[in-house]
Amino acid sequence: MSVGRHQLRHNNTDQWAGRLLIQRKATAGPDIISRALAQNRLGTASVVFFGVAGAAPLTVIIGSISAIYAIQGSTAVPVAYIVVAGILSLFTVGFVAMSRHIVNSGAFYSYISHGLGRVVGVGAAFVALPAYSLMQIGLFGLFGAATSGIFAELGLNVSWYACAIGAWVLVTVLGMLWVDLSGKVLAALLVAEISIVLLYDLVMVSHPAGGHVSFATLSPAPMLTPVVGSLLVLAIAGFVGFEATVVLSEEAKDPKKTIARATHLAVLLAGILCGVSAWAMSVSTGPDRITQVAAEHQTDLVFRLVSPHLPGALVDVGYVLFMTSVFAALLAFHAAVARYQFALGREGVLPSAWGYTHPRTGAPLVGAITQSILALVVITTYAVLGLEPLLYLFAWLTTIGGLGVLILMWSASAAVIAFFQRGRRGESVWRAYIAPFIAFLLLSIVLAATIIGFGQLLQVSSDSIFNWIVPVAYAGVALIGFCWALVMRKIRPEVYAAIGRGADTRVNFQSIESEFPHALPPAPVGSRSGGYPSW
Repeated sequence: MSVGRHQLRHNNTDQWAGRLLIQRKATAGPDIISRALAQNRLGTASVVFFGVAGAAPLTVIIGSISAIYAIQGSTAVPVAYIVVAGILSLFTVGFVAMSRHIVNSGAFYSYISHGLGRVVGVGAAFVALPAYSLMQIGLFGLFGAATSGIFAELGLNVSWYACAIGAWVLVTVLGMLWVDLSGKVLAALLVAEISIVLLYDLVMVSHPAGGHVSFATLSPAPMLTPVVGSLLVLAIAGFVGFEATVVLSEEAKDPKKTIARATHLAVLLAGILCGVSAWAMSVSTGPDRITQVAAEHQTDLVFRLVSPHLPGALVDVGYVLFMTSVFAALLAFHAAVARYQFALGREGVLPSAWGYTHPRTGAPLVGAITQSILALVVITTYAVLGLEPLLYLFAWLTTIGGLGVLILMWSASAAVIAFFQRGRRGESVWRAYIAPFIAFLLLSIVLAATIIGFGQLLQVSSDSIFNWIVPVAYAGVALIGFCWALVMRKIRPEVYAAIGRGADTRVNFQSIESEFPHALPPAPVGSRSGGYPSW
């Protein structure tokens, strides 16, 4: 008898939930705009291009690797990229295993909600929004400065701001069109970018210093020094963006397979390109001179090394592709930010307007426009104040954003462990337990090193407020997210229940009742219908 009553109560709960969903749809007004992303648009290759574009390998190779050699004065840079690729590959094992069970454009936010709970998930969302937004906006500084420099070589005086605005217009337009169109643009840019990287690597290795190829910089011994923490932190920044593959899960063809393959490929491709290129530079200069030459030429290092052995046109192509590499990263991060906002709007964490998509293209309309407006305000402010775009716009904002993404990776690795602790769901012990646990430990070390040495990454003095204010700010926005989740749990339990569930509106309403018993109307004694509303 008690079982029958429980089943009746459970059935009526589902009826209440279904009627609630019907009422919400009925009161939403005419379907002028869509609330779903475009489906079945992206294959594995397109998703890989988004992930690799976010990591921007040519930008890292030309801009970051030479700077790390110069600033750190260590020859262990190639090994650092290989080690980081290994750490992120371990992280990816559990990450993509979870992606086979959760398809949501909210990515980190959704995974953390499923693994560590809805409150922590909303806190993660409040970290993700500024982190990815700052990453994207900061890249406008690099694009503007690089493009302005290319125009200067051609005898044209074009300000960095004008160049940045040109990129802003293109990104804004593409961000509101079909996602597969952006995928095709990224594919063309990245094929050319990777081709020039491989050509330059081949040239540097085929013209070694002293006439013989040295593998000295591939020795792990220099990693056993006090600079290892800084090396790993700087190297991991070169991979930020690969995780954007999961943000596209709802638009992928067969997402449970496509996203897993694409994420693994994005990490491996970025790691191989960066590690091999860092080694090739040391071969061309000689292992004992790489740090000195890098300090002398900085971001011009690769071009200086290959220009004596290549036609001038191929060197010029490299400069142009460096510019397009940054543009590809701008487009990829814009897509990621817009889809995070869409996921949060659809689930009621943000106002519902952010949950709308364009009726024809399926692009997250309000999220794309919001990010574009914010970027325009920031880059215009920098231009008006006359702040240096490479240091204060690019270096600072992308470093600050990178810390946020690292916090999300660390949290997601913990969420994967917690998620599979409740059942392996057909995954192997390696994917469900071992790899995620090792990844969590390693990411904990990297995150701790990043927070401790954050002021050094920004190159500020030891007494500067920026040594500690950024990690504290992220803790603050996460706390705001926690509080907002608790408020929703109290006053909007049906919205709270859907957090992290994405397009899958099927929610376990029995778990709602156990978490907060006042969410559902009580059943009167003797009521045949269980007392649930008939609306």
